[in-house]
Amino acid sequence: MIDFFIEAYKNVPLWHIALEFIAFVFGILSVWFAKKENIWVYPTGLIATVISIYLFYTAGYLGDMMINAYFSIMSIYGWYLWSQGTIFEDNLPITRTNNNEKIIAFALFVVTILVVFGIYKFFDYPIHTDNYIDIFSSGIFFAGMWLMAKKKIENWTLWIIGDIIVVPLYAYRGLGMISLQYLIFTILAISAYLEWKKTLDKTVPQS
Repeated sequence: MIDFFIEAYKNVPLWHIALEFIAFVFGILSVWFAKKENIWVYPTGLIATVISIYLFYTAGYLGDMMINAYFSIMSIYGWYLWSQGTIFEDNLPITRTNNNEKIIAFALFVVTILVVFGIYKFFDYPIHTDNYIDIFSSGIFFAGMWLMAKKKIENWTLWIIGDIIVVPLYAYRGLGMISLQYLIFTILAISAYLEWKKTLDKTVPQS
């Protein structure tokens, strides 16, 4: 297993490996801050996603590049929503999605799949099995990021599903650190869901 990951980086420039490591660290920090409802989820996430945009662009993975570009935009949007007039304090409560928000999230999922598929076709990129998985996970992550910005607990369900899907995908593509990162993301997302649920249960009377 170790040899598999090492071999993937055999011909990769050292500075690319360094960038991937920085994205790895700040990505994990971002999810940790999200779990703790800490607004630093967004600045740390921005560092990770901006680096990832470049790495995926150079690797030719358009779907992943688009996901991270969207993450960067939504990080700015989420930062604004969570701050509510102050940079460091969080005043947005955890809530569940209502019917309209579920419809919007599903629409984001479907539209994202169609747009990413269309971009692959427009640039005449060959679409292999791993690209279809990439396209599908893109839809999940787009919807999940929007729900996170709104601080909806269901965002963690989507992150867990998406993370589980892409762990083997990135390992197959030879992106060992990113695969490991998403494995850690999965564990953190499960923990975060349980922690957010405890907080939500304290604020919402049980019927």
